[in-house]
Amino acid sequence: MSADLSKSAYDHLWMHFTRMSSYENAPVPTIVRGEGTYIYDSNGRKYLDGLAGLFVVQAGHGRQELAEVAAKQASELAFFPIWSYAHPKAVELAERLAEYAPGDLNKVFFTTGGGEAVETAWKLAKQYHKLTGNHTKYKVISRAVAYHGTPQGALSITGLPALKAPFEPLVPGAHKVPNTNIYRAPIHGDDPEAFGRWAADQIEQEILFEGPETVAAVFLEPVQNAGGCFPPPPGYFQRVREICDQYDVLLVSDEVICAFGRLGTMFACDKFGYVPDIITCAKGMTSGYSPIGAAIVSDRIAEPFYKQDNTFLHGYTFGGHPVSAAVALANLDLFEREGLNKHVLDNESAFLGTLGKLHDLPIVGDVRGNGFFYGIELVKDKATKETFSDEECERLLYGFVSKKLFENGLYCRADDRGDPVIQLSPPLISDQSTFDEIEQIIRGVLTEAWTKL
Repeated sequence: MSADLSKSAYDHLWMHFTRMSSYENAPVPTIVRGEGTYIYDSNGRKYLDGLAGLFVVQAGHGRQELAEVAAKQASELAFFPIWSYAHPKAVELAERLAEYAPGDLNKVFFTTGGGEAVETAWKLAKQYHKLTGNHTKYKVISRAVAYHGTPQGALSITGLPALKAPFEPLVPGAHKVPNTNIYRAPIHGDDPEAFGRWAADQIEQEILFEGPETVAAVFLEPVQNAGGCFPPPPGYFQRVREICDQYDVLLVSDEVICAFGRLGTMFACDKFGYVPDIITCAKGMTSGYSPIGAAIVSDRIAEPFYKQDNTFLHGYTFGGHPVSAAVALANLDLFEREGLNKHVLDNESAFLGTLGKLHDLPIVGDVRGNGFFYGIELVKDKATKETFSDEECERLLYGFVSKKLFENGLYCRADDRGDPVIQLSPPLISDQSTFDEIEQIIRGVLTEAWTKL
């Protein structure tokens, strides 16, 4: 059965971000079941889900109550669009998200995923400025190495040239500034506050260089994912907020990964003390039990769209899907009932401390992140922070580390978008036993990897 499934997967299932040739003569790993923090493959092997699927399964696998809610909603109203009509679950979820969101972010535009939410936010920013008389404001600023999604606009905002090259030319007007990787800071690497000020000021310099009359929005993740979990330095977002206000530029907090408990708060901007104009979110809203995303917009930005015959000419067939909205509400109930955010806040230092033990390995240069979201950067030389060549990354990360981690029972991500990192983002129900298991598996694999250099 599993052999037939694997062959069929290779023949017909075009997997995402996957070198399909690597499975021409090798079985396709096929996951058939999940329970708690673990997943099981078609051969019955058990793996710790160290990435919560893809930064998604906050409440853990096998939550029967979420499956039952989906079935109940599908039997009542399986589908209806929110194009000029409402249905109860979309209304209830929009109200709930507005209650959680900071400031006056009270308007919720539903999508089916994170990339669509980012696409929505850019289009919204451009039309907002046109409606308020600023017809030349269309450009966006984001950070180097940052990933914001695969739609044409979101991909333009993404700061990973190799991901964009096959699809160019993309949407014009997307510009990049340095990110907040203090481990490789070009300046102020020993002073987090000064580095944060410098990094934020690069946004102002880019706005001035392009012309404030042309810049519509700044897109930033609270903790940048690609490159390996870069937290914001102290004061960074406060300074960015000042800059955006000064030049009439919208601040978009891209929380597709960071929202819904990943950092221990419903929205990550709350953890770092800033109020954006738009929050983009998805992934953890349903813990992955059904797809949904959203752009949550401030009343100020929404106001011109609620006047006269103005219309935001944008939408998705499955945006605010009744089943997904019902599952999201049940998932948020579960968050509150089980105190998942508090659990993350109570245990994040223990998680970081456990991963920090890996600093004794010569291959580990940096361990960084926040909440239940961490990156371990691998280096060739600890003293100089020398990284690996492209050939070494290919051989070390893809040829050994990634496969070996999975073979040893840990599903996570070994990635070289930027510098080589191992990324960890387990379900929010994880505890010290989970942290210890992750650390032990990584320790064994990296110890062996070092001998192969």
